[in-house]
Amino acid sequence: MTTMQLPIISMCSVDGCSYNHDHDCHAGAITVTDGTSCGTFVSNGAHDAGVAAHGQVGACHRSDCIHNDKLECRAASVNIGAGDDPADCLTFATA
Repeated sequence: MTTMQLPIISMCSVDGCSYNHDHDCHAGAITVTDGTSCGTFVSNGAHDAGVAAHGQVGACHRSDCIHNDKLECRAASVNIGAGDDPADCLTFATA
């Protein structure tokens, strides 16, 4: 899978993240860590952080997710928002 094939983050509702610009993630690629937390979340210290393109999912540590294949996300797109942590993968699902 090349970076052009990584799933995009279709929406991020975490207003306190430096990569979030008008509910659009601009991190080059995020990592979903244990507990479905967005490991790339950075509190609003760096204004307008990230790249001009939509953020993508670079890695997923949740091997029990139905979208996970060899620690790579295969979902068409993901949503990030508040869950157990301030920034969680809301697309996470188990079989």
